[in-house]
Amino acid sequence: MSTAEAPFAIRFVTAQDFAAWRPLWDGYNAFYGRRGETALPETFTRIAWSRFLDPAEPMHALVAEGDGKLLGLAHYLFHRNTTNPADNCYLQDLFTVQASRGLGVGRALIEAVYAKAREAGAGRVYWQTHETNATAMRLYDKLAEKSGFLVYRKPL
Repeated sequence: MSTAEAPFAIRFVTAQDFAAWRPLWDGYNAFYGRRGETALPETFTRIAWSRFLDPAEPMHALVAEGDGKLLGLAHYLFHRNTTNPADNCYLQDLFTVQASRGLGVGRALIEAVYAKAREAGAGRVYWQTHETNATAMRLYDKLAEKSGFLVYRKPL
């Protein structure tokens, strides 16, 4: 899976990608304030990584690669829903390195998730972002529509 006009390719992660994927994952978590005392436990990272590599899991990880370096990541998962017999695809994490922003990496990752969701027979792809993520929302507004729903959550 590659982007013909772009100097990068989109592909699934492999076990050998962990060391290159980890700085992207850490950057994503830092962007959302998960660092220091609020950092994710290491076991959470290791569990997520193992799920990405397990073909029996509904969780998947794509990366954008250019010049032998990882430029971005997209993590997504499939789940059932009550309003459509087709599964939903939740784009849970999307991140690109600063140097690759504006080069189409984010768009290519989202479009690759769309393609994977179509292949899996999903009825919809959706995601959420923080209300302050204005730069990303300019791209998202071109690729999807806002649902109008607000997210509520309660840690347990």
